[in-house]
Amino acid sequence: MRYNRLGQSGLVVSELCLGAMTFGTAPSGFFQHDLDQAGSTALVRQALDAGVNFIDTANLYSAGQSEQYVGGALRDLGVARDQVVVATKGMGPMGTGPNDGGYGRYHLLNQIDASLQRLGLDHVDLYQIHGWDPNAPMEEGLRALEDVVRSGRARYVGVSNWAAWQIAKALGIAERRGWDRFVSNQALYAVTARELERELVPMMLSEGLGLMVWSPLLGGLLSGKYDFGADGVSGEGRRAKIDFPKADKGLAEKAVAAMRPMAQARGVTVPAIALAWLLHQPATASVIVGAKRPEQLAQNLAATDVELTGEELAQLGAIGALDPEYPAWALTGQQQRHGFRVSPRRQGS
Repeated sequence: MRYNRLGQSGLVVSELCLGAMTFGTAPSGFFQHDLDQAGSTALVRQALDAGVNFIDTANLYSAGQSEQYVGGALRDLGVARDQVVVATKGMGPMGTGPNDGGYGRYHLLNQIDASLQRLGLDHVDLYQIHGWDPNAPMEEGLRALEDVVRSGRARYVGVSNWAAWQIAKALGIAERRGWDRFVSNQALYAVTARELERELVPMMLSEGLGLMVWSPLLGGLLSGKYDFGADGVSGEGRRAKIDFPKADKGLAEKAVAAMRPMAQARGVTVPAIALAWLLHQPATASVIVGAKRPEQLAQNLAATDVELTGEELAQLGAIGALDPEYPAWALTGQQQRHGFRVSPRRQGS
């Protein structure tokens, strides 16, 4: 297991993060995973034994049970508080009242306290805004996060599922006010889901945010266990029942076909190759892996031992490559005409 700094912070996290969305038996939106405390504790033990020091959950997952089970696992296993990085999120609706969702001050300050109670902790290491709230002023949410940090209830703050311009604006507000800035961005990224490469990745590399990848297998679509057909995908698993997250099935089929021989040559599974591709990307700080069974988690953990060749990276990169959109194609043309040589990693800095 390798470890990376989370953005420009001093916080060091494992390159794989255990995602706890599968923990719990209560319905969570359109997901229900039926993983009890004992099963959740077993997965936490397995991840920690493999060198994972990073666990991500949210108040919304299984109506709060995920946080309860994460806290229960840490207590049952006797994990020292300073040996694990715990991240959670707030913003999603936790009730039916008008103030039961969003990143308004009222809701966020209530929810960090509720999350800490469920986790059985006096602080979390990373507290993240779990989406965009069109009703609350951005500055109000950022000030609430600042108060969460100053009160000692969180060490760092991050964000999830925001556009690049929204994050850039928030960073500017935080700098102007002298508040703690986001250290991380949790976003969808996969071999064949690379929309964030247009705006988010250049912004994160420029501003020093660490990328936490969610749904790296696209809800299992890149796991190699599904059959692709004209009517969609078939097989055993959640993706055959719930078509989330949005994905290009044709590209996924091509990627799985390309990754299968890579996996067979190394004695690993297709998911290990899909995750390893993400670990080779410059913006990635940690990839969130979820599982319901120990064998699933073991397959994911194997990604840390996979080194893809330049030829393999180029092959997979070509499958999911994006067509340039304006202004990207115009900027590229200008650079070529004027003889500019700008490294993609440094562009915008």
